[in-house]
Amino acid sequence: MRIVVTIQHPGHVHFFRNAVADLERREHEVHVFAREKGVAIDLLEAYGIDHEVLAGGADSLLSLAKTQAAYEARLLCRARRIDPDVITGIGGVAAAHVAAALRTKSLVFYDTEHASLITSLGYPFADVVCTPACYRGDVGSKQVTYPGTHELAYLHPDLFEPDPSVLDEVGVDPDESFAVVRLSGWNASHDVGHGGFDDPREVIERLEAAGTTVLVTAEGEPPSDVASYRLRTPPERMHDLLAFADVVVGEGATTAAEAAVLGTPAVYVNSLSLGYTDELSKYGLLYSYNGDERHEQALETAVSILESEVDVWERRRDRLLDECIDVTAFVVRSIETTARESEPIPASPAVNPG
Repeated sequence: MRIVVTIQHPGHVHFFRNAVADLERREHEVHVFAREKGVAIDLLEAYGIDHEVLAGGADSLLSLAKTQAAYEARLLCRARRIDPDVITGIGGVAAAHVAAALRTKSLVFYDTEHASLITSLGYPFADVVCTPACYRGDVGSKQVTYPGTHELAYLHPDLFEPDPSVLDEVGVDPDESFAVVRLSGWNASHDVGHGGFDDPREVIERLEAAGTTVLVTAEGEPPSDVASYRLRTPPERMHDLLAFADVVVGEGATTAAEAAVLGTPAVYVNSLSLGYTDELSKYGLLYSYNGDERHEQALETAVSILESEVDVWERRRDRLLDECIDVTAFVVRSIETTARESEPIPASPAVNPG
């Protein structure tokens, strides 16, 4: 089969990279087309994924609209020559639009309910929309749900083993307690009007007072008064670091979810809540604070985790893995089934992958 994969965010690289490898092993012809966003291109290159960059980045909603239009026009041109059996992507705006223009099949994966601009532009044109079972939205008859999260497509222990050498790279002793603080850029279309921490500097000071080393990762440039704490490590090494941290405290839902599925307690601080953050909260792996007092509540929880001698995280992670499916296998099966124009894709039973 001929398959087009669209990449418009670093998280899309992680989600699709194992599926792309599996599809190629199954002798399908896979074409990856990317738009510059954050470290997406760096990740594609680091993982050795053959790709073509069709558009640059954007720093405002107006420039994003222009960039998206250019990306879709170029994708249409490339896809017309390829004549794909299916076009897929996360969010799926470009994938669904181009597939509709070419009268081929489109398959969209998504997990972010409040991204109303993306869903309103993409869902109506998509043939199949796959969401985690915890997704709060109802997409109708084209929706297929599965027990799992996007992060399990690349951080399940069958697919990922953290490398402790990352600690040397960031200057942390293996016996040293450390916390990762993630700051969001707040420039995505679905972030407008929302917020996280009141004061990132206070977050660092409170964690340091609890006796832990603090490492900051930021989307864009962090505030000047915390810039000295910023990590300088390749983006493909971030998951190694999250796996060895004692706690991850952040404004980004994806980073919090990644830490949680790795068995690292995560404290998510954001005025927005999502189906998958609530789902991970049920397993006791993620603590979500969204109200007016979220800043103080989150800090109290993070400090209590650092001061606790109880280690329950691996057991909680095992329960999560037992109740979720092999997400990468589901992605591959969904792509093949959609390309064949078959019946709706069934989710696998909730069994441990492998």
